[in-house]
Amino acid sequence: MNQETITLAMTGASGAVYGLRLLECLVKPDQHVNLLVSSPAQIVLAMETDLKIPGAAKEMQKFFEERYSARPGQLQVFGKEQWTAPIASGSGVSRAMVVCPCTSGTLAAIACGSSDNLLERAADVVIKEQRKLVLVPREMPFSAIHLEHMLKLSRLGVVIMPASPGFYHHPASIDDLVDFVVARILDHLQIAHDLVPRWGIPTED
Repeated sequence: MNQETITLAMTGASGAVYGLRLLECLVKPDQHVNLLVSSPAQIVLAMETDLKIPGAAKEMQKFFEERYSARPGQLQVFGKEQWTAPIASGSGVSRAMVVCPCTSGTLAAIACGSSDNLLERAADVVIKEQRKLVLVPREMPFSAIHLEHMLKLSRLGVVIMPASPGFYHHPASIDDLVDFVVARILDHLQIAHDLVPRWGIPTED
């Protein structure tokens, strides 16, 4: 079991750029990453970006390795039915898992423990093994159903982190807003970064 492995899952909510930026920021410090990209997420990626990302796991892995200059073996992409993946078992659980962006449907499935695909099973394993799970829902407004699922998961120790960027750092671009959210995720993963200034800490001129 690799204690330093982070699992990143991207689902079909709007906000694919959050997941892509997070992936980049995980690969850069030589973090080992397991990546899951749902079929709806691939559709959203095609809609919201100009990237031509292959659908098959092996080709997708090669694409992201080249895009983010990952070292050999640093990034591993799994398919949704790849039940032999380490992350499907408590003996191969990652140090932490992030679902970014996270659809309300995925949130509901995780809250109910349905484990109908590898993404849901991986999240279920992280919860049962009491590792860190961060969900980044990108939905508005939240219904009572969504909030009930979030409360249930929060009581289990899951971090619910809606993609709600702050503005006190005076963002000048969409990238600045994205980095605000990704920075907070990295904080919870205890991964150092310099994406945005910290509250109350003066920046060096």
